[in-house]
Amino acid sequence: MFEDIAHAYQEGGWGMYPITVCSIFILAIAIERIQYLYFKASISKDAFVQAMRKYILAGNVGKALALCSQTPTPLSNIIKAGLVKVNKSDAEVQAAMDEATLRETPRLEKRTAYLAMLANVAMLAGLLGTISGLITCFSAVANADPSEKATLLARGIAEAMNCTAFGLLTAIPGLLFFSVLQGKTQQLLDDINEASVSVLHLVVTNRDKLDLST
Repeated sequence: MFEDIAHAYQEGGWGMYPITVCSIFILAIAIERIQYLYFKASISKDAFVQAMRKYILAGNVGKALALCSQTPTPLSNIIKAGLVKVNKSDAEVQAAMDEATLRETPRLEKRTAYLAMLANVAMLAGLLGTISGLITCFSAVANADPSEKATLLARGIAEAMNCTAFGLLTAIPGLLFFSVLQGKTQQLLDDINEASVSVLHLVVTNRDKLDLST
C-alpha cells in the first residue's frame, strides 16, 4: 500500500509539494488545538459554578481563589481575575473580568482559522496540479511525436488525477478539523460568558457574606 501511495505521489508532479506542506501544517495545528481545547482549556462549567456558589455563599473567597488556581483554564482565570478584585466596587470586578476575557479569548481562537485557509490552499493546489496535467495532455496531442503521445498522455492524466485526489484528501480532513474545533471553541466561549455572569451575580448579591480581607 505504501509503495502504491509513494508511486502515486511521484506521479502527481510538482503540485504534490504544496499539498504536502499544507497537510503537515494542518496536522500540526489540529494536534495542538485538540490538546489545548479538549484538555488544557476544558472544564466542567456546571461543577465549577456550583463550587463557586458554595464558597461564595459561605463567604470563603480564599477557597474560591484556590480552586481557580488549582484548575488554570481560561474560565477559571477569568473568574479569578474578578475574585481578586472582590473587595473593590462591582464595576471594578466587572472590568477585571472583562479584561481577563479579552486576554483569554484569543488563546482559544488562535490558529483554528488557519485550518480552513490551508484546506482551501490544498484544494486549489490540487486543482492547479490538475490543470498542469491537462496542459501536458493537450501538448502531447498537439505537438508530441506519435510514438511518445501515449506516454505523455498517461503521464499528464496521472498528474492531474493524483493532484486532485491528494488535494481533496488533504482539504477534507482540514475542513472537518476546522468545523469541530470551531464548535468546541464556541462552546468554551459560551461557557465563559454564562459562568462569568453567574459568578458576578453571586458576588454582587452576597457581598455582605464575603470575607473581603482575603
